[in-house]
Amino acid sequence: MKVHVLDDWYDCLRGLPSFASLNDHEVTVWTDRAPDAATQAARLKGAEAVVLFRDRTAITPELAGALEGVKLIAMRGQHTHVDAEALSRAGVLFCSKMSKDGPSTSTAELTFGLIIAALRHLPEQIASARAGAWQGDAPLGRNVAGKTLGLYGYGGIATVVAGFGRAFGMRVQAWGSEHSRARADADGLSVPESREAFFAGSDVVSIHKRLLPETRGEITASDLMAMQPNAVLVNTSRAGLIAPGALLAALEAGRIGRAALDVFPGEPVTDPADPLLSHPRVMPTPHVGFVTAEELDKQFGEIYALINAYAAGAPVEMINPEVWAADHS
Repeated sequence: MKVHVLDDWYDCLRGLPSFASLNDHEVTVWTDRAPDAATQAARLKGAEAVVLFRDRTAITPELAGALEGVKLIAMRGQHTHVDAEALSRAGVLFCSKMSKDGPSTSTAELTFGLIIAALRHLPEQIASARAGAWQGDAPLGRNVAGKTLGLYGYGGIATVVAGFGRAFGMRVQAWGSEHSRARADADGLSVPESREAFFAGSDVVSIHKRLLPETRGEITASDLMAMQPNAVLVNTSRAGLIAPGALLAALEAGRIGRAALDVFPGEPVTDPADPLLSHPRVMPTPHVGFVTAEELDKQFGEIYALINAYAAGAPVEMINPEVWAADHS
């Protein structure tokens, strides 16, 4: 089959062991982002199968309707950015391998790394050392031990981060849905009496929720303005969970001491003057929570298995199986 892999911005997938799974196919890897649906559709002319790199490309009705000759869209994980009904109308099978083998350790590791780096002002300390200002120009750091870590959302990744926090001597509390709060309580975490108490009582707030229509923008300006002036906000989940403009407004108001962000609105963010990317109290990383050799090899190995199953005439993990049924009735 002619397989196109989208949005490999690191140009790393071809160097991973799992890529050998596609040896029987003619593979094209795109290492940049198409600027619009028309360009994307033009790139994919001649493709029979398309591999999505997480949610970097949205499959809109416009793009789905413009796919000529594409028979399969394959990816891994949640797929709110894919219009499966539009793909069904276009006669394109959509398969997504839903993870059932535990949380992303790589994202949890980055999260805690950002917590340490933010509290100890590591970017400034590194810059100071390189400038020859030995313990001169950087702000004074703070201990991780003894701080209160607030986990907003308590799923698989947050559970791992909670373990890291406890190992470093942090008091860990959680907030989320009623179900999440009950799980956190059962795991021995503190659950505050109210949402406001959670934000006000956390030295570090780390966000761990999925971005769904009902969770978009649910962290409000009022939530952030309730935080301590020297508190740290860490977001390795999705930028859209925070109401538009609320984070920048809180930073400008001095209600958050520091934000460590791995996710931004409108990714990829390539303008150095972007107000969040360039803010002096924002420590940015370019959405690399899941971008490790081990994690990508695992994830894409599972996606390539979907390609091979389809090529063998036995597709699995079908989201719109009616397309396959109609073609093989």
